[in-house]
Amino acid sequence: MSNLKAFRICEGHATEIPGSSVALERHLQTLIEANMETMLGIRFLASEYATGRHRGRIDSLGLDENGTPAIVEYKRAHDKSVITQALSYLSWLHDHHHEFECLVKEKLGTEAAEAIDWCSPRLICIAGDFTPHDAVALEVIGRRIDLVSYQTFGDVLTLQLVASVASATAPARGKASATTRTFSSASPKSVQQYLDESPQALQDLFADLDAMLLSHDVQKETQLHYMAYRRIKNVATVRVQPRNRMLVVNLKLDPDAVELEEGFSRDVRGLGCLGIKDGVEVRIRSREDLARASDLIRQSAEAG
Repeated sequence: MSNLKAFRICEGHATEIPGSSVALERHLQTLIEANMETMLGIRFLASEYATGRHRGRIDSLGLDENGTPAIVEYKRAHDKSVITQALSYLSWLHDHHHEFECLVKEKLGTEAAEAIDWCSPRLICIAGDFTPHDAVALEVIGRRIDLVSYQTFGDVLTLQLVASVASATAPARGKASATTRTFSSASPKSVQQYLDESPQALQDLFADLDAMLLSHDVQKETQLHYMAYRRIKNVATVRVQPRNRMLVVNLKLDPDAVELEEGFSRDVRGLGCLGIKDGVEVRIRSREDLARASDLIRQSAEAG
């Protein structure tokens, strides 16, 4: 499905750099595991994790930027078994919440373990190529799966999201599953609840922002506290603040490369905010603000 080409430009002349697969599947796995947060937005937990009675080893286990468990499987070239293999490991994950939580606590700390979102664990299948039939199969399977193709061009590795199915259910934080969890009156409101309770003008403004973000060919997924818009990684997260009558958008941008405006945009590195934590936050109160933010949104989407 992927037909990515690369060219070396020398004095105005283009020479194609032939793409290739890695020599060994393990080389690809080792490289991505060492750079998983940079490449996939996933915090690495374990490699070749034994699944006991499932008689297998999960290539990579991780926790993504939204606090969702992630299983990553690799194939050096095209292999139709990669999706079914990942689904088999998803069955293990559903039966071993406590074991996974203990692993997260050991590697990332108690706070990360307590914030795990069990609503819709994520499967990432990385291979040299996929077929159109693979993409159609995702829709039938109905699970949250990303198909990511890779190629190497000399010392350059490319990753391309070729098909994806987003989570279709409401998020549920904590140890209980999405089908059994019940919320007490003390449970925090979800972003969808805040949106539903917002004045109509703010709902309309969100609809315009949502359309703008989706026009950049991203997936939308509703988390507990924010809407996430992503490709392989999040490119934007949106929170709704009815009391302040505004939308708070976090973008994956380098704050040092953006001209920040007081009251409109700010650097959120190190602030521990919800959503994208190391980029630029934009506050949108009107359609004029949305128009001002459009170029920043475009830059974030293109960078993603």
